[in-house]
Amino acid sequence: MQAELDDAAPLAALIAALRRLPGVGVKSARRMAYHLLQHDQPGAQQLASALGNALTELRHCERCNTFTEAPICSVCANPKRDPGLLCVVETPADQNVIEATHGYRGLYYILMGRLAPLSGAGAEAIGLDRVVERAADGVVREVILATSFTAEGDLTAHYLGDALRARGLTVTRLARGVPAGSELEYVDAGTIAWALAERRA
Repeated sequence: MQAELDDAAPLAALIAALRRLPGVGVKSARRMAYHLLQHDQPGAQQLASALGNALTELRHCERCNTFTEAPICSVCANPKRDPGLLCVVETPADQNVIEATHGYRGLYYILMGRLAPLSGAGAEAIGLDRVVERAADGVVREVILATSFTAEGDLTAHYLGDALRARGLTVTRLARGVPAGSELEYVDAGTIAWALAERRA
């Protein structure tokens, strides 16, 4: 059996860095590294520069915790948004998905994570005190919990819901339903049960 060649130290470091991306294994990282070095060195320089700039120039919005260049992000600073609605999501990617619907005109709070007791991510990891302080500003009238429908997402929503209701806030959760275009036999039982419970005329 042929032994694999040892990578030069800079190449090994690049492959290890690329492997830190979600869903990227050794083979994919190696393929990306070879492509950048062999076929797209300007792209590699652009990637390095963009990543360096993002790390030095971006900060967390003082109001919603998303990434921004200014102290307050453009969504929080937009006077056309409804300040009485606060949607709590796990990541900026989740915020982008909700924004893409063009159906929500309130504000956001981005947790940058979720409760994961088995991984040691507790209330401090999601900044529970800061979320509650933001929601209890006297302007917010409803908090929409839009965490993912996983065990950890549900736990996060439950934990946050209890803390926010204790402050007298109205708390709602995104409804779960059967995806459009799906056949019932392929939908999991939990989703169908929730869809039945949330049925409407």
